[in-house]
Amino acid sequence: MAAGGSLSRSERKAAARAEILLQEEQRDRRRQVSRIWRKPPAERSPEECQVLSESEDIVRELERRRKRRERLRRRQEEVGGGGAAGSVVARGLAAPPRSRCSVVVGSRPRPGRGALRSGGVCDEPEELKRKVTELATAVQNAKHLVIYTGAGISTAASIPDYRGPNGIWTLLQKGRSIRATDLSEAEPTLTHMSIACLHKHNLVQHVVSQNCDGLHLRSGLPRAAISELHGNMYIEVCTSCTPNREYVRVFDVTERTALHRHHTGRMCHKCGAQLRDTIVHFGEKGTLRQPLNWEAATEAASKADVILCLGSSLKVLKKYPRLWCMSKPPTRRPKLYIVNLQWTPKDDLAALKLHGRCDDVMQLLMAELGLEIPRYDR
Repeated sequence: MAAGGSLSRSERKAAARAEILLQEEQRDRRRQVSRIWRKPPAERSPEECQVLSESEDIVRELERRRKRRERLRRRQEEVGGGGAAGSVVARGLAAPPRSRCSVVVGSRPRPGRGALRSGGVCDEPEELKRKVTELATAVQNAKHLVIYTGAGISTAASIPDYRGPNGIWTLLQKGRSIRATDLSEAEPTLTHMSIACLHKHNLVQHVVSQNCDGLHLRSGLPRAAISELHGNMYIEVCTSCTPNREYVRVFDVTERTALHRHHTGRMCHKCGAQLRDTIVHFGEKGTLRQPLNWEAATEAASKADVILCLGSSLKVLKKYPRLWCMSKPPTRRPKLYIVNLQWTPKDDLAALKLHGRCDDVMQLLMAELGLEIPRYDR
């Protein structure tokens, strides 16, 4: 070593060579570990398993990269397939024909899943049954189960979702027109009736819905058991009366209303004031106590140990922190179960993700629980 403690030229060269050799050795090690890690566990030799156990930091990094790639793939899938089921029902819009859950010829879906012609992925029948069995156990063991629903549970009633393959936003982005229709004849789907049955049997404590279609109430779910966060297209209220006076109609009350224009053109029979709808449009903040019922939604979320999300892209719901108990430590937050054909921003936090249509999943779940799905009686 040269005077003053500095390295001589030959020593610096030797140190540089040692650093290069170390980096090459690390790269060779990473390549070796990556090659072994990509193998199915059953095909790894004892020596290879030993290599993995001695390289936990590299394995963790490979896992992180895999998860990042998976998230990117799902998001690309969502953009290409139109996204997951949307949030609130669209008044007066007809649903395009629904495609069956079939595998695309020539596609390369992930193991246990088939790609849909309409976009998204669907678990293979046996895989879906296995997941439903796991979900049924969670439902039976839950102390306080809350269900979050989106437009995806109403597509079977010919009500379009927003971000699904045939959703409103998807079609508009493609430049296709949307036809108007009357939704007052829509009936609760198998999923709506199943949820009402689960609540009747005390397996579900509360339902938080983004939908405005009123189908949860038609299914027989009690008013106190539901929070319709974006309103109900069949309810208009008088805000001049104390408490607010509600009028539940058999027709759509929103025909003359729009963003920031909520008066329906009808008058309160008690005080004569103008009635308003209950709809919360994008960009608005809901202020009505009912039918939004935010107080009950917040209380239910705070008590929940299990949350089941059905047919929602969660792009809107994720913006409501009080629904996800984000103030609690991660270990004390409710377990999350998601049923959707496409990616959602909460997938990585879910205890289980079921890729399937809501009606298909709920039919299997009710059979697993030994409960008969009631028929809707208008």
